[in-house]
Amino acid sequence: MIDGIKIGYIGGGSMNWAWAVMGDIALESGLSGEVRLYDLDLESAKANEKIGNSITQSKWTYTACASLEETLKGVDFVIISILPGSFDEMESDVHLPEKYGIYQSVGDTTGPAGIVRAMRTVPMMLEIGGAIHAHCPGAWVINYTNPMAACVNALYRAFSGIKAFGCCHEAFHVQKLLAKFMEMETDKAVSKDDININFLGVNHFVWADKASYKNTDLMPLFAKFAQKYAANGYALNKDDTDKNNHFRNLNRVCFDLYSKYGVIPVAGDRHLAEFMPPWYLSDANSAESWGFDLTPVSWRKSNLQKLVAKRTRLLTGEEQFIPENSGEEGTQLIKALLGINDMLTTVNLPNTGQMKDIGHGIVVETNAIIRRDAVYPVCAGKLPDAVHLMVEKHANQQDMLMRACMKKDIDLAFNVFLNDNLIQLSLTDSQDLFNQLVNNTKAYLDGWK
Repeated sequence: MIDGIKIGYIGGGSMNWAWAVMGDIALESGLSGEVRLYDLDLESAKANEKIGNSITQSKWTYTACASLEETLKGVDFVIISILPGSFDEMESDVHLPEKYGIYQSVGDTTGPAGIVRAMRTVPMMLEIGGAIHAHCPGAWVINYTNPMAACVNALYRAFSGIKAFGCCHEAFHVQKLLAKFMEMETDKAVSKDDININFLGVNHFVWADKASYKNTDLMPLFAKFAQKYAANGYALNKDDTDKNNHFRNLNRVCFDLYSKYGVIPVAGDRHLAEFMPPWYLSDANSAESWGFDLTPVSWRKSNLQKLVAKRTRLLTGEEQFIPENSGEEGTQLIKALLGINDMLTTVNLPNTGQMKDIGHGIVVETNAIIRRDAVYPVCAGKLPDAVHLMVEKHANQQDMLMRACMKKDIDLAFNVFLNDNLIQLSLTDSQDLFNQLVNNTKAYLDGWK
């Protein structure tokens, strides 16, 4: 048992990520300590304080804090999962471009929505980073906030010596897919953790050029399955065939991109489609024809109300918080950084050579070894030229976007906007759309030039 661990949770009023963390650490018998919850909505943080302290099997105490200093002073780990703005701003980000024929399935990393989201988010990350630098400079920072590459990049550019990395569960998707393929081949149970993959890319646009299971090379196997299911797709989960599931994924975009480039795209189709030209998002119906959904922000708003209702039941005792394994790796990462065990996983870090021919310092997503107080990125090499050119463009786009947001330079942000693959508009229409999007989020753009 390692006791006395101190975690500062930024975004601690969350009813999604925060609850996932609360459940995961409650199930980990070898760790205990204190979680300090900070949120711009203090009442939400106080609600999670009460919920966290009600978990009977948990060895953790929860405290809602009114300031970043109170939250971060002397902590060992910082977890960041914030929503920049509200779903009202996200609704503008995602749906206003539809008036110009631009459709987005997620809207948190690239496309018009990802760019404007970054304009809100990066300044917030810099404020958080400044507080970390002042109050817990030796803490490890685990970031879940999107756009991931721009957020992690900003922390490293602004604060020398910061110990931060970004985590994304999209990499698990292809591991689960390959595990399922192997089960079909061998008629034996296969865990995603037994699938070894060489990851290369930028967050939500990561590719695999090598994959294996024990002594089996999975690349030829994937080629066979991609061809077999190219037309109708393959449902990894039962609800992936449900047209009412706004997160459904039949992997047809994945299979199609594999057929074009010969390496495996890692993320789910909803993310992959946004990084390409509008091949899969050409109109309002194209996503459905490819077996995925344009997740409407109206659904997110409706789901939020359901979560608020659940929170009320938890606070009144009508419902108990039952810890469940979220499938995220936060607890395992903390254990590895404490020296309990080594861990190999995929993380977002500035490039120091792990990806060949990508600019030094630009944040990329590859495998890394996590061990006591250290994160060592694994040299992943270089993707085939055609894919490398696409990844390099997006890596540079995210880097340029980060610089625009750090400088609060509206002209530089617009240059990023013009270079985005989904924006196939005239210069006049591009400027008009950008101006409207910025105006709809101006409450969060204080100090922009």
